[in-house]
Amino acid sequence: MRLGPIRTYVIRYRDTNDHGNLRQTVLVRVETVDGVVGWGEGIAMWPEACWATKVLIDGAFAQLLQGAAEISIADAWAMMRGHAWWYGEGGIACFAYSALDMALWDIEGKIEGKPLYELLGGKVHDSLPAYASCHVNKATRAANVEAVVDYQQAGFVGVKLGFGKRGFSDIGQDPENDIAFVRELREALGPDFEIIVDAGNGVKWDRATAIDTVSRMAEFGIGWIEEPFYPTQIDDYRALKAAVAVPIGTGEREFTVTGYQRLIETGTVDVLGVDPSRAEGVTGFRKIDALCGAAGITINAHAWSTAILSAASLHLSLASPNARLFELKPTRVSVQADLVDRPIWLEDGAVHAPEGHGLGITVDEALIEHLELR
Repeated sequence: MRLGPIRTYVIRYRDTNDHGNLRQTVLVRVETVDGVVGWGEGIAMWPEACWATKVLIDGAFAQLLQGAAEISIADAWAMMRGHAWWYGEGGIACFAYSALDMALWDIEGKIEGKPLYELLGGKVHDSLPAYASCHVNKATRAANVEAVVDYQQAGFVGVKLGFGKRGFSDIGQDPENDIAFVRELREALGPDFEIIVDAGNGVKWDRATAIDTVSRMAEFGIGWIEEPFYPTQIDDYRALKAAVAVPIGTGEREFTVTGYQRLIETGTVDVLGVDPSRAEGVTGFRKIDALCGAAGITINAHAWSTAILSAASLHLSLASPNARLFELKPTRVSVQADLVDRPIWLEDGAVHAPEGHGLGITVDEALIEHLELR
């Protein structure tokens, strides 16, 4: 392909899944000289990080790609990584070239007349179980249990619950309360509905507290515990893994293929969270997925932003033998429901790939311009 105009958008939207808070992300529209358009996302999230990502895309990376003649996705990925050798082993540069790499894969699918999953070798799964991925943010335990029961009745077959998030809830602040919440969830949901606990950035456990809390939660059957410690606390992860039978998930805040390789080599992770709008794009995800396969661990795609990221994550997951579920925001938000012609949603408890070419989505550019920060 040979590339023409590249247009970057910093957008802001209100997310009902995050207690109605405003969130930001970076979208990029890439067009070939022949008029084929591809879309990508770099989930920089904080306003200053989004603006910095836009500067890199509009400047150095756009010039690199537009200045090349015919270029393949692999060569473009290597060129962008090589250019950013001094500042690109993580951080803002990864958001920038992840977005561009995703857009190039979208273009390639449209040129070839194939959905992305076919470019990735074909579907390993016809569909994946649909999990509601949400924050626990209501005022009482009972209200938070009721919300998850509603998701079960809506057709979801599992849930990933973010503790210690913004909102009215005190879940994530007191381990005894957290354990009681998991117990009440299991009683309300029955034995077959999977519960995943995402401790994430909002929960501050020391080693002993984590071991005790996760061990007691395990009595009520949790699928995995996600990011129980800050990502660099490897000795704490090792101690927890040795003490409990619950699988451990981490990796959502990692940036590069080499970073994920180092994380896998610690032997502390059973489920690796990977975001193609952060971790070196679709190309990076594929390389990380191969590492997961070699290590015999699960890959779990992050899809908690716009429908552009969700589409890329879904294609990658369906094409991966190491993926076992797919997360959806369970309450309506504009950048999922309105941004594309066919929102990605569950059907009979499962999520299927959009069947169009490339990412398989048609983007509402008028909505993007409406949400754009200037």
